[in-house]
Amino acid sequence: MNCKKEDLLLYAVTDRSWLNGETLYAQVEKALKGGATFIQLREKNLDVKSFQEEAAAIKELCCSYKVPFVINDSVEIALAVDADGVHVGQSDMEAGDVRTKLGPDKIIGVSAQTVEQALLAEKHGADYLGVGAVFSTDSKADASNISHDTLEAICRAVKIPVIAIGGISKDNIMQLKGRGICGIAVISAIFAQKDLVQAAKDLKGLAAQMVKE
Repeated sequence: MNCKKEDLLLYAVTDRSWLNGETLYAQVEKALKGGATFIQLREKNLDVKSFQEEAAAIKELCCSYKVPFVINDSVEIALAVDADGVHVGQSDMEAGDVRTKLGPDKIIGVSAQTVEQALLAEKHGADYLGVGAVFSTDSKADASNISHDTLEAICRAVKIPVIAIGGISKDNIMQLKGRGICGIAVISAIFAQKDLVQAAKDLKGLAAQMVKE
């Protein structure tokens, strides 16, 4: 499955911090209804069996919406459920090793914070980069901020698509205009909102304006 730039416009990363009695599946469906163009399943604390069952169900859901579905970190789970790909951080498996395990047709995303990391990930076969945190964020306690100039420098340095992540909301998204990104990755800006469908709709509209040259 090729990773198209337009698929990365509104990239939703799951988080079960805000389920409030709902299932993650139901919340992902609301994000998709609102227009999320890409889903990343991120689970840090689920046991393998539960993670795999959840991944299989959400993969089918994303298929029905024709939206790419990747797993955060776990190549094993991605292979087990035949996900569209994997997203790895700098401390996870290196992109070239992921490619060897997943094969040529899967999507590989890599987190990058410097031009050097970005170029290396591209060289090793990454399909897109997630760059951040571009604003301060509560979702990832260990995320350090990068400047918008660095974000722009990364976009200029690589040929693969770049999305920004970290603390992005409808209030600050327009500050990223003109930096060269093709979309945004969000967690709380969708999943922590009362109306997930509307939150996704609003963000998608703003993201479309933001990426216009």
